[in-house]
Amino acid sequence: MIIVDTALAQRAREGRPIRIGLVGAGFMARGVALQIALSVPGIRVAAIANRHLEGAVRAYAEAGEPQAQEVHTVAQLERAIAAGQCAVTEDALLLCQAQGLDAIVEVTGTIEHAARVALEAMAHGKHVVLMNAEVDGTLGPILKTYADRAGVVLTSADGDQPGVMMNLWRFVKGLGVKPVLCGNIKGLHDPYRNPSTQASFAKQWGQNPHMVSSFADGTKISFENAIVANGTGMRVAKRGMHGPTVAPGTPIQEVGQLYPLQDLLDGPGIVDYVVGAMPGPGVYVLGTHEHPRQQHYLKLYKMGEGPLYCFYTPYHLCHFEVPTTVARAVLFADAALTPLGAPRVEVVATAKRALKAGEVMDGLGGFMAYGLAENAPTARQEHLLPMGLAEGCTLLRDIAQDAVLTFDDVQLPPGRLADQLWREQMARFFPQHMATTKEITA
Repeated sequence: MIIVDTALAQRAREGRPIRIGLVGAGFMARGVALQIALSVPGIRVAAIANRHLEGAVRAYAEAGEPQAQEVHTVAQLERAIAAGQCAVTEDALLLCQAQGLDAIVEVTGTIEHAARVALEAMAHGKHVVLMNAEVDGTLGPILKTYADRAGVVLTSADGDQPGVMMNLWRFVKGLGVKPVLCGNIKGLHDPYRNPSTQASFAKQWGQNPHMVSSFADGTKISFENAIVANGTGMRVAKRGMHGPTVAPGTPIQEVGQLYPLQDLLDGPGIVDYVVGAMPGPGVYVLGTHEHPRQQHYLKLYKMGEGPLYCFYTPYHLCHFEVPTTVARAVLFADAALTPLGAPRVEVVATAKRALKAGEVMDGLGGFMAYGLAENAPTARQEHLLPMGLAEGCTLLRDIAQDAVLTFDDVQLPPGRLADQLWREQMARFFPQHMATTKEITA
């Protein structure tokens, strides 16, 4: 997106930087604040909200802004923004409601809280950038409906693997090549990993053990690929995807033969992944071209013999590229990745161990469940429980290890916004299941 740097440089020269509110101050959010402070003069982090104020203060300090003003009201925040002062608060909704901010960047990894923030921000005319595949993969289609009504952009971020996949998908389509697989390169996949097994790695890199566990157990990649499917119209070939494992160091150009060709060529294409290939942790798109002359050129350009041509990006740089997403949304009304409409793929909750009636489900990357990608029509026909709604649910019966949970297996917690939005999403996109599906009337 080379055009973005020119546009941001112009905003900087004019003294009109894009002003954003950052919701969350964890490992990745602090990276976003640092990147903008160091390298993006056309954007300014005007305010940071975090449930613990010291986290927001730390984020600014690490970005070279040691003086941050604590605010408690919208009026206080608006005065700080107008004066060019950095503001911190424990109330994320203040950022959503205040005038003077162009966009909200949501970086919490939550479902309930993130959904509330997104709705409030859009209701006040702000674009929303999600570094949060979990809320996008659970409620993205209905949140996109709200964004369209408000005339704002809802988008996932450049830099993280879904955004990189989508950029590559758009590039490949632009060449006249038909994308038939969008893929994610993983170094590890073990559905039984948990915060204890991943504690050492998390400590080494200063990350949250639950988040690291969700990377390892496949939940994160399921959400990431689900939102790519929802943004491209693709599907999964089977529950959980194929996910072949190859010898470490296998070139990504060699993995196309590991997928059943008909799964790729029949229908809209698939999202999937591979474990062990290089360059990791990049992304890849497999595509086809029907024109013989163009096939000849692709062969000349060392893209292989066909019928599958492999395009790849050898890295994903997460927080480094988030400012590009902000600029695309605010300046060009362009989403890096956003749902097309109805969900194509969901992430369904699957027992990580044998579960007992009466237990209360823990959250993403926890000890009790991992997520599997499943085609949305199948998930709704079978009343499967979305992974994004599983936390806090009380089990009504024993569940065997690796069994997929249904809404009939659990009692939902009362009063959650996420459940309300889920019902709206169902009513809008799957009304045929409303009369018989428990979650609609729960």
